[in-house]
Amino acid sequence: YMQLRKGPNVVGPYGLLQPIADGVKLFIKEPVRPSTSSPFLFVAAPILALTLALMLWTPMPLPYPVIDLNLGMLFILALSSLAVYSILGSGWASNSKYALIGALRAVAQTISYEVSLGLILLSIVIFSGGYTLQTFSTTQENIWLLIPAWPLAAMWYISTIAETNRAPFDLTEGESELVSGFNVEYAGGPFALFFLAEYANILLMNTLSAVLFMGPPLVLNAPELTAVSLMTKAALLSIMFLWVRASYPRFRYDQLMHLV
Repeated sequence: YMQLRKGPNVVGPYGLLQPIADGVKLFIKEPVRPSTSSPFLFVAAPILALTLALMLWTPMPLPYPVIDLNLGMLFILALSSLAVYSILGSGWASNSKYALIGALRAVAQTISYEVSLGLILLSIVIFSGGYTLQTFSTTQENIWLLIPAWPLAAMWYISTIAETNRAPFDLTEGESELVSGFNVEYAGGPFALFFLAEYANILLMNTLSAVLFMGPPLVLNAPELTAVSLMTKAALLSIMFLWVRASYPRFRYDQLMHLV
């Protein structure tokens, strides 16, 4: 019942090709923009969102990072806060009241939950003794941090759901009051770029959760096994995201901000 939508919803074997069909459909549609919108910013915002979402993957140990940064954790925190500008830009450039309200909500929510993410990260860094993501592998050789620091892990997971604007914290795209939120005026390719950025961020956050709390596999001298186990953990955490979305109703905005 999680994917029981109107229209065709089972493309290919077991519906596995549905996302690909949706993506191709969006990219071949004509990109439409409102006549009153700001042309450059309207197009630049989704491109910036996807660029930042992909840049965040550079320090991730998969099992080796693209760029070995000494302060990988701070790099991820700093870049994820820049994503606010793409949301704010898209809401303002659309020249629509719904889009602007959705963008302001998204910015307030993202900034608020980044504070909690930062504080939780600092607490975990005390356990590991370094800001590089590889140090967490050596820290968790004997036991996953998930076990001694389970309250931190629970708060971290809830904060990542709020940070990525997913249900039950999807106040930015509350269909009942804001139609679709900051991307209400987007169609076709730019709309698809926003969704690619959103899901890239979800996968990144879950991969980060797996690195921070669920450690490496027991066989450390086989990088292939490390990569496979990390992908499996990230996939399971992402399925939990979808499970939460299918199970819980949306928060009221004041309750969401009070939860921080």
